[in-house]
Amino acid sequence: MRHDESAPPTPRRPGPAAAAALTVLCLGIGVSGCGGESGAQAQPGQGGAPVPSSATASAAASPATPSPARTSPAPSRKPASPSPSTPAASSGPLSGKTVVIDPGHNPNNHLHTAEINRQVDIGTTHKECDTTGTSTNSGYAEARFTLDVSHRLRALLQAQGAKVVLTYDDDRAFGPCVDERARIGNKAGADAVVSVHADGSAAGNRGFHVILPASVRGGGADTSKIVGPSRDLGTRIAGLFVRATGSAPSNYIGGNTGLDTRKDLGGLNLSTVPKVFIECGNMRDPKDAALLTSAGWRQKAAQGIADGISSYLME
Repeated sequence: MRHDESAPPTPRRPGPAAAAALTVLCLGIGVSGCGGESGAQAQPGQGGAPVPSSATASAAASPATPSPARTSPAPSRKPASPSPSTPAASSGPLSGKTVVIDPGHNPNNHLHTAEINRQVDIGTTHKECDTTGTSTNSGYAEARFTLDVSHRLRALLQAQGAKVVLTYDDDRAFGPCVDERARIGNKAGADAVVSVHADGSAAGNRGFHVILPASVRGGGADTSKIVGPSRDLGTRIAGLFVRATGSAPSNYIGGNTGLDTRKDLGGLNLSTVPKVFIECGNMRDPKDAALLTSAGWRQKAAQGIADGISSYLME
């Protein structure tokens, strides 16, 4: 059973333009020292889809610094309430916008292996309903991380007036399946959907990356109308995630651009609204794990994602 539906299917090493691409991204958003440990190479089985070019990194950088009107409120020092009944603001810069947040996996999936191993149609092929997700070496589960960040993100977006829908809120025994996660965003008519994850790669592989939908068509999958808007959403999140967290783009996926394009994820293939995944860091690397287990850093991560969504929705 695979641990993570978003885990890359094939190995890949950073391209020769990696260092230049990262420099463009860092300069474009004005973050000092954001280069991180960019020299590490992917371990077998940790790669992904074709690496975006340095031109892609430039595109990611250009919208990254928002105008004052787009800047999100300063992060709260207190964790966001996990209550699903948290009221949305009646007005604000995102009033009238709907955002769907998809917390990756479910803490109880490991107790329902038969159900989550059931194959579902993702348009181009069939895939497991869901997966267990990964964890840090000390046992902090990805599913707990994603739910915590999602609660924080919801609070930040609601404070700006957005209507926020979670695909689940620790309110079901397992799942939802990847096809249902996509349908929830579609049914909501979401202006943007973000699926929150953390990776489970080898130690030494560090940093975040945003996964964009590839152009696919087959069965119930047709991403032709969302590829462009999703790339815009993803590049804004990547740039502003760097600024909010100080974390560098992945040194093992995406050629240091912080972007990766995939055609094997049901959550993206079946979406009819702009959608991206974000892998906030690598839970199996001790340095990344120290960040992911920090409540203060998780608030910064939520702020970076919120800033990217706000920048996209107010363009």
